[in-house]
Amino acid sequence: MSKDQVSGPPVPTGNHFGTICGVFTPSILTIFGVIMFMRAGHVTGKAGVIGALLILVVSKAITTLSSLSISAISTNTAVRGGGAYFLISRTLGPEFGGTIGIALFLAQSLSVPFYILGFGEALIRTYPGLRDSFLWITLSTAAILFIITWVGAGWAIKAQYFIMAVLFLSIVAFLGGSFSRFEIEIFKTNLQPDADSDFWRLFAVYFPAVTGIMAGINMSGDLKDPMRSIPRGTLAAIAVGFVVYALEIIALGGSASRQDLIDRPYEVLKDHALLNSGFLVAAGVYSATLSSAIGSFMGAPRILQALARDHLLPIFRPFAKGTAKGDEPRRALVATMVLTIGVLLLAGNSAGGGAFNFVAIIVTMFFLLTYGMTNLAAFVESYGRNPSFRPRFRIYHWSTAMLGTVGCAGAAWLIDPISAVLAFIVVTGIYLTIQRHILDVTFGDARRGFQYSRVRKGLLHLTGMAVHPKNWRPTILVLSGRPESRPTLVLYSVWFECGRGILSLVEFLVGGQEDISGRRIDTFRKLESFVKENEIDAFPEVVVVDDFDRGVNVFLQSHSLGPIKPNIVMLGWSEDPNREAAFVNILQTVIRLGKSALVLYDQGLPAWGNRRIDLWWRGQRNGSLMIILAHMLQSNQDWENSEIRVMRAVRDEASRQEAVAELKSLIDAARVDATVEVVVSSQPFAKILHEQSEGSTVVFLGLHIGDAIDPHLFYEKTGQLLERMPTTILVASSGEADLLA
Repeated sequence: MSKDQVSGPPVPTGNHFGTICGVFTPSILTIFGVIMFMRAGHVTGKAGVIGALLILVVSKAITTLSSLSISAISTNTAVRGGGAYFLISRTLGPEFGGTIGIALFLAQSLSVPFYILGFGEALIRTYPGLRDSFLWITLSTAAILFIITWVGAGWAIKAQYFIMAVLFLSIVAFLGGSFSRFEIEIFKTNLQPDADSDFWRLFAVYFPAVTGIMAGINMSGDLKDPMRSIPRGTLAAIAVGFVVYALEIIALGGSASRQDLIDRPYEVLKDHALLNSGFLVAAGVYSATLSSAIGSFMGAPRILQALARDHLLPIFRPFAKGTAKGDEPRRALVATMVLTIGVLLLAGNSAGGGAFNFVAIIVTMFFLLTYGMTNLAAFVESYGRNPSFRPRFRIYHWSTAMLGTVGCAGAAWLIDPISAVLAFIVVTGIYLTIQRHILDVTFGDARRGFQYSRVRKGLLHLTGMAVHPKNWRPTILVLSGRPESRPTLVLYSVWFECGRGILSLVEFLVGGQEDISGRRIDTFRKLESFVKENEIDAFPEVVVVDDFDRGVNVFLQSHSLGPIKPNIVMLGWSEDPNREAAFVNILQTVIRLGKSALVLYDQGLPAWGNRRIDLWWRGQRNGSLMIILAHMLQSNQDWENSEIRVMRAVRDEASRQEAVAELKSLIDAARVDATVEVVVSSQPFAKILHEQSEGSTVVFLGLHIGDAIDPHLFYEKTGQLLERMPTTILVASSGEADLLA
């Protein structure tokens, strides 16, 4: 994204974390949580080894599908601070994104006291004498973690490295000890589930163990290369988590009796620790809870800061400010600390409680909703065939996003239906507060009335939305005349639109008022029949004018439906030398109106088989639109095996190397499959063009139409350039289409 219409100018950050410290470490430390120590053994005993592994696979499938969606979105746009909120808001819009952003901030903020309380409970179970000091322990822990995070994300990351080391030793201790006690007979006994086990209830208990993938994503604004780090770090954390949890299930299934696993899961881990190092298991519990708390302490303020910078609600504005060094969200950190202290004081001096457990479930619901909305965002972008959705991450399909959405909704329902419904109601309330949307009621045919209402409201909403290059779509107006006599022009316009924009075919009739009700209707019916018979998704239009040139001029200015205005006018190259001035005047009118012009030099429909698209680069203004159109052409089934060549002519070898590097960098940034060919030659461009592209299927050339252009000279020179050429598209761009969006 080159510009941001919502957030304003980008805010620099001073942190440049890599994949390991910025994404993998926060994610894996959140994944390795309390469930590993307190519930994994219980689930293994109840569900059996096979059932527990199946629960793990299903749980990991949900987070893996979500990570694929996250990876696709994060590699399709310039990622800034705000993590999942930023990704969703830039895909589904500020209202939807703001709703999920607020929910995610609340979930992350409430996670801080939740993990601190978990730490306090683990501590007093190890040292019962500290029970009366529970509140002071939790408040002191919150203060220490606040100070660590206040100093900066760098210190927090360093602290997490220490915590990860302790956690690693703890895992080695109980895995090594369990495998040293492994007995095949015990393993066979524990393969099958317990007599009264409930698979989905156990799934609900175990699922929080695999969450945590958002912890690294929430650091998006502090990453050196988020497009690279987010997919790699997130998927690596999921893979490592899967391996460790699978080993734990297998190790426990072969080293302890079913009853011990069910009744004493934590004690089994301590008893099995290598070299009587049960203290390492206790340290692992502390590390798991503290690391998760730090991850939430870092993530929540960054989400609030991103919300504030988008100016969604006035109440958030004070939290937009960051520090001069590192852009640390300290004001938002203070807000998170206030919420943390409030929850800890409400919990009081007692460990846990029903009310707190209910809050913990709501937190899980909010995370699942965030995962689900992220999958939905990726689904909307991909299934909606947005031309700007060209992610570098290739292991993705809209069906995986849809499965992830359904999986998250199903998991939320299975964990606790009442809490899932409550979380959905809260999120819906937030959305309605931001949106303030009122549904219009229509009568008559229900289907048409509903569609009309949606279109009407969509147009009204679209009118108030700022235009952004990322949302550019081809809205093509074709001066088709009688389309059956210009099949190449019509077919290329269909290919360029590619089911992602709006296509209009217009035929002009020169006549008087009497022709409006008679001749026009007959012509319109013929044009409408042509569109239907050829299964073209286009809107036909017939206009009666008393003077063709004046009529075209007026029509180009007036043709629109609210904010939906043609951004491309497409016409054929005029073969009539007597209309040189009129032809150039139409092109000048198109440019003056801020639209792009496409002129087709028709050499017939392309033959079947492998096709080649040549694009001659002379500058980014016309070049951006040419590459986007070539990509749209290639996206059609008829062109799926075609090759795009980005061509350029230079005078010497030194210029060639520079041009190759520049164009390859541009193609990479544009996320389009194309090859670069730079020709070194001192011959005239026309000769180079004919030598290099005469065997191509279609050629794109940039076109400059100035106000002071000589129509005769333009027509003569361009005509000579087109002689003996294959079908050629002359492109004069308005600059609205941005290749790097």
